[in-house]
Amino acid sequence: MNKKILFISGTRADFSKLKALIKVVDDLENFEYQIFITGMHMLKRYGNTYLEIIKSGFTNTHKFINQHIDEPMEMILANTIEGLSRYIYENRPDMIIVHGDRIEALAGAIVGSLNNILVTHIEGGERSGTIDELIRHSVTKLSHIHLVANEEAKNRIIQMGERESSIFLIGSPDIDIMKSKNLPSIREVKEYYNIPFEEYYIVMFHPVTTEVDKFDRYSKNLVDALIESNNNFVVIYPNNDHGTNFIFNEYKRLENLSNFKLFPSIKFEYFLTLLKHSISIIGNSSAGIREAPIYGIPTINIGTRQNLRCTGKSIFNCDYNKKNILKMIQKVKEYKKDSTIKNEYFGSGDSAKRFKNLLLNPNLWKISAQKVFIDHNFVRKCDE
Repeated sequence: MNKKILFISGTRADFSKLKALIKVVDDLENFEYQIFITGMHMLKRYGNTYLEIIKSGFTNTHKFINQHIDEPMEMILANTIEGLSRYIYENRPDMIIVHGDRIEALAGAIVGSLNNILVTHIEGGERSGTIDELIRHSVTKLSHIHLVANEEAKNRIIQMGERESSIFLIGSPDIDIMKSKNLPSIREVKEYYNIPFEEYYIVMFHPVTTEVDKFDRYSKNLVDALIESNNNFVVIYPNNDHGTNFIFNEYKRLENLSNFKLFPSIKFEYFLTLLKHSISIIGNSSAGIREAPIYGIPTINIGTRQNLRCTGKSIFNCDYNKKNILKMIQKVKEYKKDSTIKNEYFGSGDSAKRFKNLLLNPNLWKISAQKVFIDHNFVRKCDE
C-alpha cells in the first residue's frame, strides 16, 4: 500500500519551500503526493498563483477557497479547518506536511493531530517577533515530526519539550532551487515580465498585525521615500494579513509612474534571478533575511517584522522614518556585493536528498501520533 503524503500550500512563499519535496515524493515508488491548495493562491488579487502549482506539472491537487478579501484571520483559520477536515475524511493521508507560520499551516496541524495523522512541520523553531511567531510555535506543538533549517532551530524545539529523535536537520528546501544551475537568465525574466530597467530595487513590504493601527503611516512613509529617491523599483504585492489594505492604498500612487513595475506575484525561480541581479531588496520580507544574503545582495530591512531573525553584514536595519529609508536606499548603492559569501545557516542545497532519505527510513513511520512533553533538566516530584 502506497504511503499518501498531503502537502498544504497557502502562499507563493510556502510553495517555493515545498516544491522540491513534492517532486521527491512524486519520483518515489510506493509513495504518492496530494496537494491541498488554498489561501492566497486562490485570490485573484494575488495573481491566482494556484496556476503556478498546476503549471509545475503536479496533477493530484485539490483547490479550496478559504477566505475573501479582508476576512479576519480567525475566520480564515476556521474556514480552512472545515474544508481540510472534509478533505481528510474522503482522502485520508498517512502524513500531512505544513510549512512555517501561516494560518493554513496551523489549520493543517490542528486537523492532522486531531485525526491521529502524522504532522510534519518544516522550518519550525525559528523566531520573528510578530504574530507569526506565535503561530509557528503553535504548529510545532501540534506536529509530530520537525524538519528544521539549522541547529539553532533544533535546539529551540527541544527547549519546547519536543523529542530530539523527532527532529531532523534538512536545511531550507528553497536553497536547493537557489543553487540550481537551471534558473532562467535575467534577460528571459525581464522579457517575460516586461521589466525595462537596467538597474532596480525589489520592494516586498508586508503588514505587521501587532502594529496595524500605525500601518497607514508606515506605508505612506515607504512610498514617499521610494518616489522621492527617483530610482527604479520592482514592487511585489504584500501578503493578505490584517493591514494589507493600507499598503495597497499607497501602492495606487505608483501605478502610473514609469520607474515602478508592480506585480501581484512572481514565479519563484524568476524572482530568484531578479533578486540576484538587483541593487537591493527593500521591505520586511523574509527573502531579505534568508535568500538575499546568499546571493550577496544587500537588504534594507524596515521595521520590526524580522527583528528576531538572524542578521549579517549585508542586512541594513531601518525604522519606518522616511528620511532614514531614503538614506538607506542611497547607502546600499555603495555596498560592494560579495558573491563569495558562504551562508549555510539555512542549508547547503541538499534538502531534497535529505528528505528522500528520511522518507525511506522505516523508523520515521514508527513515530507515534501520541505526543508527550519531554522534560529537560527537570525532575517531577512524583519521580523522586
